[in-house]
Amino acid sequence: MAVLVIVGTFVFVLPQFANYGAVWDQVKMLSWAWIGILLASVLLNVVTFAPPWMAALPGLRFLQAETVTQASTAGTYLAPGGPVVGVGVSAAMLLAWGFHADEVALAVTLTGIWNQLAILGFPAIALALLTLTGGSGAALQTVAIIGLAVFVTVAAAFAAALSSSKMARRVGDLAAHVVNRALRVVRRGPVGWTGESFVHFRNRAIVLLHRRWHVLTLATLAGQLSVFLVLLACLRALDVGPDQVTVVEAFAGWSLARVLGSIPITPGGLGVVELGLTSVLVGFGGNNAGVVAAVLLYRFLTIVPTLALGAAAGLTWRRQRRPVVASASPDDGGIGPR
Repeated sequence: MAVLVIVGTFVFVLPQFANYGAVWDQVKMLSWAWIGILLASVLLNVVTFAPPWMAALPGLRFLQAETVTQASTAGTYLAPGGPVVGVGVSAAMLLAWGFHADEVALAVTLTGIWNQLAILGFPAIALALLTLTGGSGAALQTVAIIGLAVFVTVAAAFAAALSSSKMARRVGDLAAHVVNRALRVVRRGPVGWTGESFVHFRNRAIVLLHRRWHVLTLATLAGQLSVFLVLLACLRALDVGPDQVTVVEAFAGWSLARVLGSIPITPGGLGVVELGLTSVLVGFGGNNAGVVAAVLLYRFLTIVPTLALGAAAGLTWRRQRRPVVASASPDDGGIGPR
């Protein structure tokens, strides 16, 4: 299905908006000034990969965080079900560097939840901004309502899981029971964790979030919005000006595409994001050739550098090691000074 979606988008659908010859003509007209701006936006995007992980995993250095995020994100572009592959790559690298499994599990969980909440929340913000500026968008309205409902559900479930040790223990015991029954079907298991593992996880999460929730939130927002800046730079560089697509409309289209891209139909949402983003931006009034060129350039600038850096990370990550740190005190939930 992934292959059909990708081929169908790039071979049959996008050329209906603008033929690739016209798109290439748009790209060839890029000035050196705009090329510099585009490269600067890509650099900003790359460096904002690291801070959320540094906030969620005390002791993780910037270069290590960049290595992990570039390698894991590259994995999401190369395999169906990419987010799962990314989690596996991240965990394997961090464990090999000497980080404890509890620390890694907490960091993977928090960065994943914070990123997903941001993706789900952006359409609602975009819809509000679009409404305030007199715009409209039926597709965005639908996605915003669904996204907001899921946002509230996920946030409420996470808050409930952290609300008490009793609740965490119940959730953990139920999860272990369900997983063990599934493992018996394939003659595996049982798992080595119980509800008490969830209680321990809850205690660590509360300590970390009490100290760093604001840093994690700001770092996550910066990382997400730096991706939008790449799209906005591509639009303006390729003559899709504010008279055609305003900043708010571009943000609305981008937020919609982010939700679509998070659905694991194709690796990295390839084909799905391009089609959704192009349709919305053209619908807002962008010229066809300029929009298609901007969307393809945006995807190139957000995927190819990550693939290149991810390949480099895959070749060099074993040379890095976790620094020697002070032991955590028993009363700090296992998160001591680094």
